[in-house]
Amino acid sequence: MPKAKTPAPSPKKPAAKKAAPRKAKKKTPLAAVPAKPALQAVVVAALEDMKALEIKVLDVRGLTDIADTMVIASGTSDRHVRSVAQRVVERTKQAGYRPHGVEGQQDSDWVLIDLSEMIVHVMLPRVREFYGLEKLWDMTATKRAAARA
Repeated sequence: MPKAKTPAPSPKKPAAKKAAPRKAKKKTPLAAVPAKPALQAVVVAALEDMKALEIKVLDVRGLTDIADTMVIASGTSDRHVRSVAQRVVERTKQAGYRPHGVEGQQDSDWVLIDLSEMIVHVMLPRVREFYGLEKLWDMTATKRAAARA
């Protein structure tokens, strides 16, 4: 009987090099990263802490592009206005928000704090009454609908 031919051995391919295992990056659990407190809550708490008077929060979305919220508060004296404004700046920085600018600290009749999405006005009562910012910016939903029509 004729011998069965065995297939010729195929040339062996070199074994592929295995990549070294990657070191897993340590992920910080979400619970470990403290969330930023809401800016409005930080500002209002700072104003209340310093005994600011007549704190009013106005939603100005749709009325202007410069901010979403405007906060207006009064102080009893120029020194009080300056102190209230400084506390708002300190607390917002501690909470992780960076004020873009502070105007009027020299005279302290009216201090404006620009927090990008929010503008805070701290002023003496006579200055607040004279300029009437609440009347200018306070637009309820019905007033907004009437203004658009």
